[in-house]
Amino acid sequence: MSDAPERESMEYDVVIVGGGPSGLSAAIRLKQLAAAAGEEVSVALVEKGSEVGAHILSGAVIDPKALTELFPDWKERGAPLETAVTRDRFLMLGPSGEISLPMWAMPPFMHNHGCYIASLANVCRWLATQAEELGVEIYPGFAASDLVRREDGSIKGVVVGVVGIGKDGEEKPDYQPGMELHGRYVFIAEGVRGSLAKQVIAGFKLDEGREPQKYGIGIKELWQVPPEKHQPGLAQHSFGWPLDDKTGGGSFMYHFGDNYVAVGFVLHLNYKNPYISPFDEFQRFKQHLSVRPHLEGGRRIAYGARAITEGGLQSVPRLSFPGGVLIGCSAGFVNVPRIKGSHNAMKTGMLAAEAAFTALQAGRGGDELSEYQTAYESSWVYKELKLVRNAKPLWSRFGTFIGIPLGGLDMWTNQLFGFSIFGTLKHGKTDAQSTGLAKDYKPIAYPKPDGVISFDKLSSVFIANTNHEEDQPAHLRLKDPSVPISVNLPKYGEPARLYCPAGVYEVVYDEQQANPKFVINAQNCVHCKTCDIKDPSQNIVWTTPEGGGGPNYPNM
Repeated sequence: MSDAPERESMEYDVVIVGGGPSGLSAAIRLKQLAAAAGEEVSVALVEKGSEVGAHILSGAVIDPKALTELFPDWKERGAPLETAVTRDRFLMLGPSGEISLPMWAMPPFMHNHGCYIASLANVCRWLATQAEELGVEIYPGFAASDLVRREDGSIKGVVVGVVGIGKDGEEKPDYQPGMELHGRYVFIAEGVRGSLAKQVIAGFKLDEGREPQKYGIGIKELWQVPPEKHQPGLAQHSFGWPLDDKTGGGSFMYHFGDNYVAVGFVLHLNYKNPYISPFDEFQRFKQHLSVRPHLEGGRRIAYGARAITEGGLQSVPRLSFPGGVLIGCSAGFVNVPRIKGSHNAMKTGMLAAEAAFTALQAGRGGDELSEYQTAYESSWVYKELKLVRNAKPLWSRFGTFIGIPLGGLDMWTNQLFGFSIFGTLKHGKTDAQSTGLAKDYKPIAYPKPDGVISFDKLSSVFIANTNHEEDQPAHLRLKDPSVPISVNLPKYGEPARLYCPAGVYEVVYDEQQANPKFVINAQNCVHCKTCDIKDPSQNIVWTTPEGGGGPNYPNM
C-alpha cells in the first residue's frame, strides 16, 4: 500500500473510545461538571458499532446505584429500566432435576431487590441521547484503530474512520485514511479485551504486580413468549448441569418487558477440556426441565455472545497512564457472584471524568490522572469487589460443589467482619494456559439442535445481524499461520472450532479426510473476543474491523 496521506485532526479536551455504560457516563459527567462550573469542555465519543448499543450485550439485571448518582431523576427522564425484580431464584441443577437454594443464606448484596431487568443496549441508547443533549459529540460507526502519541510517548489521541483497504492491503477506490482525534486526555472504554486497551496495558506495564485477568464467555438469547408463560420480574440463576464439577459457569433467565425472556449461559474460560463447546453447552442447558417450559411456545428473536471480565479486584490493572485512563470493562470491574458490572462501569467512568475535569481546570493535559486511581480505591466499586475477591479463585481451585460454598462463607465473613480467612487468593494461570491436552480428554457428542429450543451456530449468527465488509483486511490475525494445524490441532484438537460461538473457525479436510486446513470465516464474527483470550498458543489477535461492522443487537 502506498504511503497514507497526512490525516486531518480535530482537537478536544477529552476523547472517549467506546459507547458503552462507562464511556457514556464519563461523557455525561464531564458535561455536567462543566455546566455547573459555567465552563466549556469539549468531549468526543467514538463507537465502532453502527449505532450506540449495536455491540452492547448483557444479561441484564441492573443495579441502578450509579445511574441514580448520574441522574437522580432517571425515572422522570424515561430511562428504560423496564421491570423491577420481584422474585429471586437460585438453583443447583442436576441432569433431571433442581435444588432451590434459600436466598436468606446468601449475603444481602447477592439479592436483587431494588434492581431492574432491562436491555443494557437500550439503556446505552438512552444514555447517548442524554449525552448529546448536553453537547457531547458522538460518532457511531467509527472504529478507533490505532493510538496517536506525543513525542514524550504519552497518548495524544486515536485514529478513527480508516476505510477502503482491501484484503491485499492495497487502497480501494473508496479509500479514506481516516482522521486523528486528539484529546488532552483519552479515555479507553472499549469493553472487554479491547485492542487499544491491550496496547496501553502492555506498553505502560499497567498489569505489573497484578494477577492475570480472567474471563468467561457469555452467550445470550432473547425470546418472546406467550403471555401465559410470562412471569415479569423473575430473575433465575443456576449452576451445575450441564457442566461438571471442574468446569465453572452458570446461567441466567430474566422475564421482563414485552413478554421477553432473556436466557443466557456463562462458561468460565479457564476450563480444561479442549473439546468443550460453550455454544453447544448452552443449547443443551435450554432443554433442562427448569428452563425449557419457560421457552416453549415462544420464539427466539435475538442471539449474541461476548467475553466477560472475571478477574475481579486482583486483576484490575493500574488505571491511569500518561495521557489517559482505562474505564469500565477495559479494566475489568465485574462482580462475578452478582453477575453484574454495568453499575461499576458507570461509576468508574464518572470517577475518571471528575479527575479529568479537575485537571483540565488546572490547565493540565497529557499527564497521568493518578487522582482517578486514588478515587477508585476509595470508592464503593473497590469495596464491592473486595467483598467478593475470593469467589472466583475458590471456585476455580476447589470446583463447583466445594468452591461455591467456600465462596459463600468467604463473602459472609467479609460482609460481617471485614476480613477473609483466605486473605486474597491468586488466580495464577491465564485462561489460555488452563487448556488441557486433547489426549487426556474424549470428544463430546452434543445433541443435534431441534430447531425449536436448540439451534445451530449459523442460524444464530444470522439473527445477530452480523455483517462485515468482506473485502477488508482480516480483523482476526494469526501471528503464525502454521500454528493452528501444526500445533493446536495435534496438541489440543484445535479448540478454536469449538470455543467460538459464531462458527468463525473451521478445520476442513479434503475428500480423503487428509490435508487439514484452517479456515477463518471472519464475516461471522460477533466480536466476543473469546479467540483472543482462549487460544492455547496465543496465536490469534483480535483487532477492530472497519467501523459499523459486526453485530447489530436489538434489545440485548
